[in-house]
Amino acid sequence: MRGGAAGKRKATESFTRAPPPPPPSSVEQHRHLGNSRDSDASFASSRPSSIGIGRASDLYTDRSHQSSTIRFINTFLSSQNFPISLRTHPVPPVKDISETLRFLLSTVDYACDSLKWDDDLVFFLKFLSCPYKVTKSGLRAPNTPHNWPTVLAVVHWLVQIARYRHHLSSNPSFVPDANSVNFFAIQSYRHFIRGEDDLVNDLDSEYLGKLEAEKVSVAETISGCEKISGELEGKLETLRKGPSKKEAKENVIADLKKDENKFLTMVAGYNERIRAMEKVLEEKEKEIVAKDEERRQISEENKELKKSVELQSFNVRDVERMRRELQAVERDVSEAEVARDGWEQKAWELNSQIRNQFHQIQTLAIDCNQALRRLKLDVQFAVNEKGELPGEVMGVDYKSVVKPALCSLYDGIKESSTKKVEELTTLQHQASEMASKMESKKSLLKSIQSQINELEEKVKLVKKEIQDLTSKYDLEAKAMAESVKAEALSLEVVEKEAAEFLKGSELRLQEAVKQSEEEVQACAAQLFGLIDSVSTHKEYIDSKISEMRTGVADTANAVSEIYKANLKMHLGSS
Repeated sequence: MRGGAAGKRKATESFTRAPPPPPPSSVEQHRHLGNSRDSDASFASSRPSSIGIGRASDLYTDRSHQSSTIRFINTFLSSQNFPISLRTHPVPPVKDISETLRFLLSTVDYACDSLKWDDDLVFFLKFLSCPYKVTKSGLRAPNTPHNWPTVLAVVHWLVQIARYRHHLSSNPSFVPDANSVNFFAIQSYRHFIRGEDDLVNDLDSEYLGKLEAEKVSVAETISGCEKISGELEGKLETLRKGPSKKEAKENVIADLKKDENKFLTMVAGYNERIRAMEKVLEEKEKEIVAKDEERRQISEENKELKKSVELQSFNVRDVERMRRELQAVERDVSEAEVARDGWEQKAWELNSQIRNQFHQIQTLAIDCNQALRRLKLDVQFAVNEKGELPGEVMGVDYKSVVKPALCSLYDGIKESSTKKVEELTTLQHQASEMASKMESKKSLLKSIQSQINELEEKVKLVKKEIQDLTSKYDLEAKAMAESVKAEALSLEVVEKEAAEFLKGSELRLQEAVKQSEEEVQACAAQLFGLIDSVSTHKEYIDSKISEMRTGVADTANAVSEIYKANLKMHLGSS
């Protein structure tokens, strides 16, 4: 008896040392499951039903169900970085099962004693009303065929509780808020039952304050919504007053057409200029080629003349003539160099003009590409310096590529405008229908207003009747107040009688307490006498046992001596 009491005391001490979270009530569980049916469907699907708890042993004896349950447990243990995993076949060893149970108790924040964890586990399961019954003897040998299904069911149940607790800790928004009205009603009824009127008044004032704060917040939200609605109505009026989408699109299309015409005229002018410059360049290149040929011929003639001069014998007249010819040749060379410098200057000016024109073409091409992107066309101009024809310079032929795309875009805009016109006509028809409906609703409102006026008149009549009734009830209340006063006087008399009766009952209680104390003292004296007799009887039994032990030892010695004597006699005779 003392050992059992000590075990219970230790279990309660370990439980109070780190109590587990109390299980939710049936109402909270129902509300919790109803609110989180969609968010935690996987957890609800893995949770066994409470129906058929008596058949749990049959369910967990099935080999396929055992393997699926062990896989579920191992996945949870691996997610918690637990080093041990239970095996399906054969049955896991006792050490793995005990370590797993201790780890699961730690996951639900239940501190258990490392030496007497089985007592804590049994107490924990009883406290949480576990549907599977397990004993300390079963926990000492959990892998036997008789105990293993129940132990597996307990492990599965603890894993589900641990998963639920982990889910709540990781998702604090998952726990639904309690209904404030229900909480207020429960608390007020509890204070009413206990007779705590002051706490009831405090609770009422606190709840009314919360309601007033909620009312203020709702009014602020309503005012904010009204401001937003006013802003939206202003935006709607501006949209109604402003141009429609069709007009805006038409204006954009007209602007784009103007830009297109300007671009086309500029491109045509630049194309003509480029052609003229190309012609001038061709003429200048031909002149440069001709000048190069003349220069080459003159250099050859000079070489031949030098050779002929070196071979000939000269006189004074020939020397003078050659000087004059050399002077003429030098003048021609200087004139040719001056002319070449002029042609080079003109070529440089032409090149600078061509570069400027090319840069202008590049800027125009960039503007055109941006306009084409706004028009959502896939055509893009890529300017090429080495192109000879306009199409090669711009990278795209206008007549074969750009013009068809613009024509298709124009056709699409026409189709969209026709569709918008059709939509406008349908909207106008709908607006006329809505106007007719509004007129019919206005007539209905007028009829409803007339009914409201009639009801207001009836309400006024009812108010008059209520005033008459209130005056009657006031007279009745006065009469009842007088009767209540009379009853209060009678109650005072009754209270006096109750006070006298209470004094008498207290005296009787004191006498009964004295008698019970005397009886307790007598019982204690008898108990002490019994204890003394038991101790004397125990001493007598101990002495008898010692005498019996000495007698048994004497008899054993005598028997051994007799056996030795018989043995000697037998040996002597042999």
